[in-house]
Amino acid sequence: MIHLKTGIIKEGAANWAAVLSLSLSVIGLITAELLPISLLTPVASSLNVSESAAGQAVSATAMVAMVASLFIAGVTRNMDRRRVMLALSLLFVASNVIAGMADSYAVLIAGRVVLGISLGGFWSMCAAVTMRLVPESNVPQALGIIFGGASLAMALVAPLGTWLGGIFGWRDIFFATAAAGCIALFWQFRVLPAMTPASQSTLSTLFRLLARTDVSMGMLAMMLVFGGHFVFFTYLRSFLEGGAGLDVNSISLVLLGFGVANVIGNALSGKLINRSLMMALALPPLVMALLAGALYFVIRQGLAVSTLVALWGFALGAVPVAWTTWLTRAVPDETESGGGLQVAAIQLAITGGAVGGGALYSVEGSTGLLHGSGITLVLAAVLIFSRMRSKAQA
Repeated sequence: MIHLKTGIIKEGAANWAAVLSLSLSVIGLITAELLPISLLTPVASSLNVSESAAGQAVSATAMVAMVASLFIAGVTRNMDRRRVMLALSLLFVASNVIAGMADSYAVLIAGRVVLGISLGGFWSMCAAVTMRLVPESNVPQALGIIFGGASLAMALVAPLGTWLGGIFGWRDIFFATAAAGCIALFWQFRVLPAMTPASQSTLSTLFRLLARTDVSMGMLAMMLVFGGHFVFFTYLRSFLEGGAGLDVNSISLVLLGFGVANVIGNALSGKLINRSLMMALALPPLVMALLAGALYFVIRQGLAVSTLVALWGFALGAVPVAWTTWLTRAVPDETESGGGLQVAAIQLAITGGAVGGGALYSVEGSTGLLHGSGITLVLAAVLIFSRMRSKAQA
């Protein structure tokens, strides 16, 4: 049976094939978003631009994704959600084809702008669609599968992109990503059911949601968690190189350990959420803050640093699943608009964390990153415990 207002399946069989098809698209989206980072030098050389200019291919996607996430629910409010997801997946394929065929910097950026629309729209709609594919009790598990795909992509895209780009060339990597997108598109065409809009979202819906104290406090706490993480994570390589004194090979192993631990943490997050959503929201930032403090005392001990960074990745694994689960419970009547706010809030937090971390690193070096990250994460945990308890019960 499906709740008529929210579209949540209260009972019945879960459509796990559809969930897996969404997870495959998420893997492709994360891969495409981060590809320019691992292909920066060959892209810049081929298009005759500086590496800093080529790096803006990532920024362009992020900025467009933030805007798209806010407006996609309203723009498509009368469309079948199956058609919306298929259209966004088609844009993903087109964006990578454009990027692979780019003969100028402008064409590359155009492809990345199209990717931003697909990325922001897909992410903002993902939670609401997932709620309509599985029974309510299976939502955390389904979200874990989808975000597990994201974790897997983030763990592997940098080393694989660099390696395969050197063998086949950067254009072929974009084409291969487009081909993977075609597989996901065909799979979704086969397994996604028709889903009539569950609400009539408009721009004013976003402001009404933010006017709810529990929603605004939740968004603020979520921004502090992601911002605190990215104060440190954005400059993790600099920390490992300059602070911990590790060489390139050691840094690669540490980053791989972080990624693998993140995937494991993500896979186990559903069990913690089912026990207590409050603890799933509050424990990760608290643990990461403690790890930031521990890193301060062992900064020159390579093995200890590697272990603590891996534990950080493990703790982070529960964060996206827990916050998306919170969203489905906090605004079950407007999950699509809430998803847009969530994506925009995370993008702002990432930007703020990167800017703040850069300022701290330039003034205090590696210790500044740990101070800023730790304090921000503690504030997040305090806010969750003090202001969100009634809305994040097990």
